[in-house]
Amino acid sequence: MTSRRLLAHKPGQRKITGVLMVVFFIILSGVVLVPFVSMILTSFKDSSMIIRNGFNLNIDKDILTFENYRYLFSGDHQYFKWFINSIFLTLIQTALTLIISAWVGYGFAFYDFKGKDFLFVCVLVVMMIPFEILMLPLYREIVAMKLNNSYLGIILPYLAHPTAVFFFRQYLTSIPKEIIDAGRIDGCCEYGIFLRLIFPIMQPALAAMAIFVGMFTWNNYLWPLLVLTDSGKFTLPIGLTSLLSPYGNNYKLLIAGAVMSVIPIMILFFSAQRHFIEGMSTGSVKG
Repeated sequence: MTSRRLLAHKPGQRKITGVLMVVFFIILSGVVLVPFVSMILTSFKDSSMIIRNGFNLNIDKDILTFENYRYLFSGDHQYFKWFINSIFLTLIQTALTLIISAWVGYGFAFYDFKGKDFLFVCVLVVMMIPFEILMLPLYREIVAMKLNNSYLGIILPYLAHPTAVFFFRQYLTSIPKEIIDAGRIDGCCEYGIFLRLIFPIMQPALAAMAIFVGMFTWNNYLWPLLVLTDSGKFTLPIGLTSLLSPYGNNYKLLIAGAVMSVIPIMILFFSAQRHFIEGMSTGSVKG
């Protein structure tokens, strides 16, 4: 009798749990969306209103204006130069980081070589060290290589991203090694095995890491700030920050430009969302 009562209560308990989860995620979505919606509304307000009232959700048709966006598209500034610089840097760094990190993860997953475990521990250690500890030695190395004030100096330290290497290695351990053996039996070279057999299988993982690396590169501020000195080479985060100074703050360009800067990341996410959940879930199955 007791077991029957428990079974009878289970559907009701599941329904209540489902309702609570929906309510929780609605509240969480509101917490996440409120700052973004506030920024969008503020971008349609005059600079004096921004200084006076700050960010808020007040909607008043009398004070809403498109002047900030008119200035963004027609004013005398370098915003779109910074925008193009960020897009160029993000595309190049994301592509190179995915290719090289996938190669390294593939090596850790399918090959046995001397020092393999030690090198993988080094990857894990680098993941745990804050970048603020590494940035000064990295900067000295970039200066010694005469790569400062260049995009190559920004890209080089992140070519083999430790998080991407770890993720790809975990993802590939779920793939049976018989695929590699079958490729060798068919006479395929080691590079061909990776490019023809493994690389197509890694599409969900590549899509997930493309979002991660793309967002990281697009929002990266500290390292490009150290490397770049020419304002014409600034990325968008550095350029927008330069609008705030003790001598004057260009809020109308800053807020409207910040809203526009979200568009590439949204395009990247929605274009890769089909594979994102699959790649993240599969990559966390085995450890």
